[in-house]
Amino acid sequence: MAQVLEFKLPDLGEGLTEAEIVRWLVEVGDVVAIDQPVVEVETAKAMVEVPCPYGGVVTARFGEEGSELPVGAPLLTVAVGATDASSASPGDDGAAADEPSGGSGSGSGSGSGNVLVGYGTGAPAARRRRIRPERNIAPAAPAAPAAPAVVSAPSRPAPVAVAVGEVNGRQGPVAVVSPLVRRLARQHEIDLRGLTGSGPEGLILRADVDSAIRQTGQATEAAARTAAQPATRTAAEPVVAETPTVQVGAAAPATAERNPLRGVRGAVADKLSRSRSEIPDATCWVDADATELMAARAAMNAASGPSGGPKVSVLALLARICTAALARYPELNSTVDTAAREIVRLPGVHLGFAAQTERGLVVPVVRDAHTRNAESIGAEIARLTELARTGKLSPAQLTGGTFTLNNYGVFGVDGSTPIINHPEAAMLGVGRIMPKPWVHHGELAVRQVVQLSLTFDHRVCDGGTAGGFLRYVADCVEQPAVLLRTL
Repeated sequence: MAQVLEFKLPDLGEGLTEAEIVRWLVEVGDVVAIDQPVVEVETAKAMVEVPCPYGGVVTARFGEEGSELPVGAPLLTVAVGATDASSASPGDDGAAADEPSGGSGSGSGSGSGNVLVGYGTGAPAARRRRIRPERNIAPAAPAAPAAPAVVSAPSRPAPVAVAVGEVNGRQGPVAVVSPLVRRLARQHEIDLRGLTGSGPEGLILRADVDSAIRQTGQATEAAARTAAQPATRTAAEPVVAETPTVQVGAAAPATAERNPLRGVRGAVADKLSRSRSEIPDATCWVDADATELMAARAAMNAASGPSGGPKVSVLALLARICTAALARYPELNSTVDTAAREIVRLPGVHLGFAAQTERGLVVPVVRDAHTRNAESIGAEIARLTELARTGKLSPAQLTGGTFTLNNYGVFGVDGSTPIINHPEAAMLGVGRIMPKPWVHHGELAVRQVVQLSLTFDHRVCDGGTAGGFLRYVADCVEQPAVLLRTL
């Protein structure tokens, strides 16, 4: 006999509490294997494919694409151990036993090998029956004897359970498995016996109930509009001509568009709001002549030859300059423990860099940047940037930064006052590098000029330290040979 197991949305790590369903990878009635990805979700950190720890037939999915589910909420149910005409018992309200998300992967005891935080291998919990009181049941109506009817489906490995019982005060068989579907129908007074299911073997899905709810709502609105219309004038009533008011150049009133702050956008909003509310930040900036830096980069790439490896980017050079500057001014590679009222100076530099993607702004982190040279940093930046563009960055690759480099010059702007990436202590902003008039060796010349801005946490240091850091960065940009003293 089939055992229906409920798979809940697992904890995907990094303290995430919810995820948005981006794309279902399976349909109701599909056969899934243990650890097969069943849904693609977007968290506040990254896009993740979630594998199912059970093997069997998908009997229900919870949540439409675009909806948001909290961690621990039911994701789908799987009928395990069914190979012929057997299915979940309607006495269990169509749901699984109170199975923890860390249950076994199959009815035979084989568990999932792909362990995420919150579920994975382990023995199934004891099966308990959940009894839910039915609402809208007439107390005087005698309960008609009924036996469970099973619809056999030879073309599928597992059949659809047909729950027989009282629905909205009526008796009769209803092709529905999910308790969520029945509860939704009861709440909106939808008679499930009048619906035609779009699932396998006529199974009634949540989408069918949602469609019925929308149709009922539209009918109610139409009736309300009809009742609100003024009565038809009789022949005795005078007709008063109304002169329309025309406003030249006025646009038709538009309804304000509302977009929920969730996913990456919501995470960015929360982090920036917390940064501004907790960190007393200050910004200093300086213009620097980047002509020599651009010449040094051209020489490096020319020396590597046409097939001598990847080219060194300007961002990689600036990142290497930042690691050298942080070695001189380690106060800016720290964080503040507000509870303990302590400044925590961090031992290594994990360099974050801002990257704009179709999903919004993300900050991938180059681990142990202080141990890398410009070529190694550049290769890692290129790798992480490609993962960011395809939405495949893991939460671990987006967290743990100690200092951030923000190149907003790619947007064609010269300067900015960046907001610190909480809980870090500083961020270096880089504007566009462009030809400008500049006094060089006492004469006016056209040079490649860039504006650098440093936003820092005034709790970890004063202006002298921040100014010294920024001046060292500018000196390395203007005279790259300064870096030789730290290599």
